Amino acid sequence: MPPLDAAQDLRAIESLLAFWSEAGIDACLLEAPADRLAERPALLKRSAQTPAAVAPAPARATAAQRLAPDLAAALEQARALAAAARTLAELEAAIAAFDGCGLKFEGAKRAVFARGAPDAPVMIIGEGPGAEEDAQGAPFVGRAGKLLDKMLAAAGLDGRVFITNTVFWRPPGNRTPSPAEQMVCAPFLHRAIALAGPRLLLLAGGAAAKSVLKREEGILSLRGRWFDWSAEDGASSLPALPTLHPAFLLRQPAAKKRAWQDLLTLTERLDRPERP
Repeated sequence: MPPLDAAQDLRAIESLLAFWSEAGIDACLLEAPADRLAERPALLKRSAQTPAAVAPAPARATAAQRLAPDLAAALEQARALAAAARTLAELEAAIAAFDGCGLKFEGAKRAVFARGAPDAPVMIIGEGPGAEEDAQGAPFVGRAGKLLDKMLAAAGLDGRVFITNTVFWRPPGNRTPSPAEQMVCAPFLHRAIALAGPRLLLLAGGAAAKSVLKREEGILSLRGRWFDWSAEDGASSLPALPTLHPAFLLRQPAAKKRAWQDLLTLTERLDRPERP
């Protein structure tokens, strides 16, 4: 087998990192090995020389704690705007007018809300807009979106889906949206679900699945399993199925089989005859 060139090697590394990220791995090892056994005597010696009573350092507020008042105010504003929307068009206008999500001021050109059939039986929820979505103003219209459309058509779901995201502005560099960014956008997402009235939710990717279902497992553990999503007020609940994000499938084509199985699981439940 011929050796990989630099470009191929870089792509392989990027693909591997993306695979670990989707699997829920969020930490890496040190760049160089460390002999902890050899370090132990020095650590014990320093510990013995440390005074027995040392005043604890004052706790420093985390970034989340420092932003808590602003986040709480933005969340309340989002809830009020979302509740006031009586149609999906009004909700889209409310999202565009909302200034409580920092992503709006970090280079995004516009708010990206949704596309598809508003009365569709399936709502697909991704993580956030990318560059193409930011340019065109609609979710899942880039390479990943084109792959998603092909898979939906093959599964008989063409025209039967309504597509949106957990956040409505493109994160800089297409990074994963933070939990705080998803939290402040959640009232709009929940209102979209209430107004559209889907029967099933399909959660594309780990970031969407974790945010919507409030779970910590990686997508490789969550995918293909049915969960119950409940509205914040507990007034409604829906079956939700996590699956692999189409962007992940572009990097890991071998995983398309599992995503296809998820779509077949969804269509089987969607078209199952109603039981008396």
